[in-house]
Amino acid sequence: MSRKLATVIGTVVAAALVVGGLATVALNHTRPPRPAVASQSTPAAPPTTAASSTPTTTPTRTPSGKPEQPVADPTASLAAGNKKVLFLSFDDGPDPVWTPRILQILRKHGAHATFFQLGRMQAEHPGLREQILADGHTIGSHSISHAQLTALPAAKRRHEIFDGPRSKCFRPPYGASNPKVRADIAAAGMSQVLWDVDPRDWKRPGVTAIVDNILHHAHRRNIILLHDGGGDRTQTAAALDKVLPLLKAQGYTFPAMTC
Repeated sequence: MSRKLATVIGTVVAAALVVGGLATVALNHTRPPRPAVASQSTPAAPPTTAASSTPTTTPTRTPSGKPEQPVADPTASLAAGNKKVLFLSFDDGPDPVWTPRILQILRKHGAHATFFQLGRMQAEHPGLREQILADGHTIGSHSISHAQLTALPAAKRRHEIFDGPRSKCFRPPYGASNPKVRADIAAAGMSQVLWDVDPRDWKRPGVTAIVDNILHHAHRRNIILLHDGGGDRTQTAAALDKVLPLLKAQGYTFPAMTC
């Protein structure tokens, strides 16, 4: 092959390569881009919604599954028939001074009682719970902080009820209740327990006034409200020591409620 012919062939091949390259570039510009593919090792985050971004508060004692059935009446089985029984109850403890003093008086007269305790007081004086139970008494819940439940928002109300002392019985502070409070008490597996006789010992009206009030108003199967916490209970202790033998002489016994 002559040198002139080889030069011509080389020029033609080079021109063909240039034309092919230009055609490829033009074709790539006309194709739509490929969609991006998410990495399989890093899953895409779910969309944020109002429900998932706002935390909810759930009482720690909310029953899982079927809630426990509360005792319909924690005095019923103890007062069956024609028994002369009275139910002593003490609120606002446990107190490191007055609870042991009340326990001593109850032991002296062979009486039992139910102690409606505050969660914050239980936390401050944990050993007193065991002393109460060891003496054959029972413990009810009186909420955590003695707040008026009917005045609280729902979440706070449920916290006071569900997360207070463990029991089958619940006494709302101040006796303040309504359908929502009662529904929450039942949902927590407890029964609401109020009282029949209130000698207002918390006002410290005098030992004689407390004793006379109980003797005048207490009748068969009544629940008597007293206090072992919340202040100086000198009058309560003295009145209890005085009234128990008088009531026993009338034939009354003093069982602890089924709580």
